[in-house]
Amino acid sequence: MRIVRRKTELEAALAQWRAAGGSIAFVPTMGNLHAGHLHLVDTAKMRAARVVVSIFVNPTQFGPGEDLAAYPRTPELDVERLRDHQADLLYLPDAADVYPDDGQPATFVEVPGLSEQLCGKFRPGHFRGVATVVCKLLNRVRPDLALFGQKDFQQLTVIRKMVRDLDMAVTIMGVPTVREPSGLAMSSRNAYLSPEEKEHASLIFHTLSRAAEAVREGERDYPRIERKATEALEAGGFTVDYVSIRRQRDLAAPSAEDDALVILAAAHLGRARLIDNILISLDTTR
Repeated sequence: MRIVRRKTELEAALAQWRAAGGSIAFVPTMGNLHAGHLHLVDTAKMRAARVVVSIFVNPTQFGPGEDLAAYPRTPELDVERLRDHQADLLYLPDAADVYPDDGQPATFVEVPGLSEQLCGKFRPGHFRGVATVVCKLLNRVRPDLALFGQKDFQQLTVIRKMVRDLDMAVTIMGVPTVREPSGLAMSSRNAYLSPEEKEHASLIFHTLSRAAEAVREGERDYPRIERKATEALEAGGFTVDYVSIRRQRDLAAPSAEDDALVILAAAHLGRARLIDNILISLDTTR
């Protein structure tokens, strides 16, 4: 696996690959890699001749008082894991390489509407930072395929709309969430949880599973389902930002005709802010 730290090095490596032919897949990450990230790499290997992974803790998606300084970083272990999973190239830039103007962007990319709701309501500016850095990385790598985990479903939706609206020549693939045996969605921020909290945190998945089952069984009072799920999490010691049932394609409020839904949640437990979601497919012909 080749490791590059500069845009110029990345461009040179990619030019060689393109001259030789073959497709390129891209997995952007913020490091502290876990089995979910590595599943993205494995999936990419099955769909492209070459796989590029980036590790960059993007400062523009962290708000004031958030965990930028404390965000878990394990670069040596990440390199070892990526080699084990046969990634072809690791792009490991610093902020000055990604944002040459004093480590901050002078131009931002924004996806209005999608970015201000749900997590965006509680983390103002977060998705502007995400869209900006992903746009830059996609423009640098110019992959045929880019893979993102479905755990960050709002992020995935924002990126899909950005790519569609800006006519970017890349296919965005959402990959199902990888979970702990308890059901907890794998996340770098799980490192903030104590062993007891980590086991208890699976209550998010189980609560969303019960809510999703109620929808599948025909209940359509979505505010009531959201309220019951919120109450269950609060009773379990979580501080809840939201539980919300939305339409998958654009995160709008669902109508009776919508058959592809997603139930999303964000809640705090100890030091960790945890997010999760469950996709729901309904038979609306019955």
